[in-house]
Amino acid sequence: MVAAKHTVREISLPAGAARESPFSDGRRQLSRSKVELFIDCPRCFYDELVHGHKRPGGLPFTLNNAVDALLKAEFDLYRASGTPHPIFETVGLDALPFAHADIDIWRSNRKGVRWNDGDTGWSLYGAVDDVWQTRSGSVIVADYKATSRRDEFTVANLYPGYKRQVEVYQFLLSQQDLTVEPRAWFVYANGISTRGAFNNRLEFRTSLLPYDGDSSWVPGKFREAVGVITTGIRPEPAETCRWCQYVRDADPHR
Repeated sequence: MVAAKHTVREISLPAGAARESPFSDGRRQLSRSKVELFIDCPRCFYDELVHGHKRPGGLPFTLNNAVDALLKAEFDLYRASGTPHPIFETVGLDALPFAHADIDIWRSNRKGVRWNDGDTGWSLYGAVDDVWQTRSGSVIVADYKATSRRDEFTVANLYPGYKRQVEVYQFLLSQQDLTVEPRAWFVYANGISTRGAFNNRLEFRTSLLPYDGDSSWVPGKFREAVGVITTGIRPEPAETCRWCQYVRDADPHR
């Protein structure tokens, strides 16, 4: 079966009209997750941001969210006391949870760490899980991950999206007049599923996994995503996008 060829659709504007933000509230901003969506499939990104047509949502990761909340509370205890978390010793990390006045803003999904791009007039933001600080004053991006698998995560099997996630955070923090360490750390809580019974208790093996990031791609990809929105031209879907493939199969003329 040969896939139908799809033409690019352009949005028509009245003569002389300026192209403004497609968002109803006029905000010119993209979250980290929206940039990730653009990387995954430009068409899905465009359809969601311009037309409000979102991909079908998945089930909420409520247990993962609970682990995230507990880890944040735990690291906050050491932040308040100005002492290192004991897990730092397992990798020889000489650091402290960063006691910055904006840490709660940076971790807020609605606010996050923000960069205003003078070239486009748009802003990029993302909510970090945590930020640590070395003795020399540079900062470290930390990201919490909860899972349950028999083999342990390594740098070799890190998901590409996880890598891009911390690289965006590294870029955003570097725009706050902070010196950011290229090495980020994943706090991995791996649920143990080999116990003989549940007994109202779920145990984890928690470890630190380093990742040396390169955030140089972030501003260019962000501006590329903004350009797709502001030109008003619907891009072709990614070849690997299963959502767009479903739409093509259901409606070959779409």
